[in-house]
Amino acid sequence: MLKQRILTALVLLAVLLPALFAASPWPFAVLTIVMIGAAAWEWARLNAVPGRSAWLFGGGLSLLCLGTLLLLGRDGQLWPASPLAWWLAGGLWVLGGGYALSQGPQGWPRLPRLPRLLLGGLALWAAWLAMVQARALGLNFLLSIFCLVWAADVFAYFGGKAMGRRKLAPAISPGKSWEGVWTGMAGVLIMALVWAYVVDARFSVDSLSVYSLLLRKLGWWVGGLGLLLLVAMSVVGDLFESLIKRATGAKDSSQLLPGHGGVLDRIDALLPVFPLALALSSLVAKQ
Repeated sequence: MLKQRILTALVLLAVLLPALFAASPWPFAVLTIVMIGAAAWEWARLNAVPGRSAWLFGGGLSLLCLGTLLLLGRDGQLWPASPLAWWLAGGLWVLGGGYALSQGPQGWPRLPRLPRLLLGGLALWAAWLAMVQARALGLNFLLSIFCLVWAADVFAYFGGKAMGRRKLAPAISPGKSWEGVWTGMAGVLIMALVWAYVVDARFSVDSLSVYSLLLRKLGWWVGGLGLLLLVAMSVVGDLFESLIKRATGAKDSSQLLPGHGGVLDRIDALLPVFPLALALSSLVAKQ
């Protein structure tokens, strides 16, 4: 299993890194469209959509993303969206995600299937829009958001293993603890300080990171609270997908990524974070 996980991770990096560092934004845009289409297929299956219909849902969302790029973009980049759109998407995640988690796994199936599908499709589409927009703002900015989510997960895992006593959401994800959340937040704040005041300040980067925009432009208190919100919402995204799997009895969203589960299993925490990161970063333009 470990060898399988390592091999899959290496293959993913071999595909992701050239797309990230390509001079043209098209490779990253196309790669993320494929990724979002696969996640949409998984979402449909998790919500009891059978065979061909699930494929149609995934393909339809991919076409929606491609159509958005062709109609509202140029050269593989989207025209900048209004900050209001990111605040709306982020607000829906904060309120809707919080409500869904409060209802527990038993509450999700009570919602009719069509609204469930539309909510998932909207969340995936908004996250894709935010990722493409983040790439247009700069590679350093994009990577800083990815690393925020990854670092929060890694620090939370080791913090939870070492100190975890109080369960965060035992009915949804028994392995998560409040201590893991706190260590995830602490780890991200440390990384943010290093990134903002060392990497961005002393090295030539193509753009400011989300850490610099929040901490250096908005101040430590406002920026720090913004970063804590992003970490908290990465936890919400992770728990939300766990809730769906718990409600449907699924262990993983699929087996598309051997040893790692499905695409949704890997991007669930990113879905609320990207729109909110763009919303918070938009505050800098008003300073």
